[in-house]
Amino acid sequence: MKTVKNKITLLITAVLSTLIPLFAKEVNMEKFKNIIVEIPEEGYDKTRDGVKYPQFKNYTYFSNTAGRKTNVNVLLPANYSENKKYPVLYILHGFWDNETWMARSVVSLSQILTNLQQDGKAKEMIVVLPYIFCDKELPSCTGMDMKNCLAYDNFINDLTTDLMPFIEKTFSVAKGRENTAITGFSMGGRESLFIASQHPELFAYVGAVCPAPGLVKIPGSPMHPGQIQEKELEFSKCKPNILLISSSKADGVVTSSPDSYRSILTKNNQEFLSHVMTKTGHDHTSVKPHLYNYFQMLFK
Repeated sequence: MKTVKNKITLLITAVLSTLIPLFAKEVNMEKFKNIIVEIPEEGYDKTRDGVKYPQFKNYTYFSNTAGRKTNVNVLLPANYSENKKYPVLYILHGFWDNETWMARSVVSLSQILTNLQQDGKAKEMIVVLPYIFCDKELPSCTGMDMKNCLAYDNFINDLTTDLMPFIEKTFSVAKGRENTAITGFSMGGRESLFIASQHPELFAYVGAVCPAPGLVKIPGSPMHPGQIQEKELEFSKCKPNILLISSSKADGVVTSSPDSYRSILTKNNQEFLSHVMTKTGHDHTSVKPHLYNYFQMLFK
């Protein structure tokens, strides 16, 4: 009976993969190009008088992929109600970090999003900050090597098999690709591009800020054999409504990696939006402007 159910599930998935592109909402990314600012005006990330700012709350779920209980931070809308369905944004952290990185006060995520909502520029949404290191032997990152990189790459399985079902079961979620977004910083940016290209049927909104190298093969680097081939970085089966890549010219960590992804996307005739900063670093100073722009594009 289990085998029959598995075959039925696979059949349904195959049918949906074929039908979803036919019914996908056509969105012209270019219309969002004019809202992109390099650095937002002063005060965009500050607390305003009389405004209720929701706080992240930590939850745990069992990850079959990692073989352990895993932490996840969740930000619910200020007036969250079980009687309403909300779209979901997954934001992935970078190398060495965890689910608390984006929830820190220095990132000001709740202030940025809530202020945009107050100004009528962003939709209500559930924001999910997962722990993306998935290894059954190692509970956390131990070094910059192949084994640790593979643990981050393994998050694609945790997200689809364990985390998304947990979020959809626990909270009042509007399901479907039109209601689901993903973005990430550094290694998380690399993983968001990887996950979205492999599962375009799940995510209509895709972002990456200062994405790390290694999504495609780096010649001479045993640490980066590549998750996919260059020709696979495309969305022909299911075009995203938004694909935003943010980076800084002053980023000395990932250096030209974001531009290499832009070049591959261009070569593959893929539409995307580009946000280039000049003086920000490989840290929250680049993440915050990215989120400010990205929030305004989501679920519209």
